[in-house]
Amino acid sequence: MTKNKAKKKVGSSTIALNKKARHEYFVEEKFEAGLELQGWEVKAMRAGKANIADAYVFMRNGEAFLFAATITPLNVASTHVVCDPMRSRKLLLKRRELDRLTGQVEREGYTLVPLALYWSKSWVKIEIGLVKGKKSHDKRQDVKERDWKREKDRMMKHKNR
Repeated sequence: MTKNKAKKKVGSSTIALNKKARHEYFVEEKFEAGLELQGWEVKAMRAGKANIADAYVFMRNGEAFLFAATITPLNVASTHVVCDPMRSRKLLLKRRELDRLTGQVEREGYTLVPLALYWSKSWVKIEIGLVKGKKSHDKRQDVKERDWKREKDRMMKHKNR
């Protein structure tokens, strides 16, 4: 008898997305980082109670921290643990990545923004983007391109009928 090693996924591995980031910034590069979490935070994330829409990443003393990400505690959380939903959480990156990101943020004017929060096996990972801000005319150009692509797809769909 052979065992089937492929496991079925019981749902989406995505916990939270930052849709606003792609509208506000040009994403130059993406990095995957682990998060240093407490037990109640992991339980709340399993219930889908995380929000990274207004969050950003800052560098302090050669380490990266996630700031302003909200993880709402469950109402059945333990009473002896003080739950702070807005606390800053340490990001787990390799030293080489940290040094490179520090240089880019301090010297070249980039910003670090969280793009997605997701499960990787049993670990919580965050995708952070090295970004530059868009001007308003860049945002309008993106909207025009998106509308043109949608219109083009409609025309091609009706042409094939």
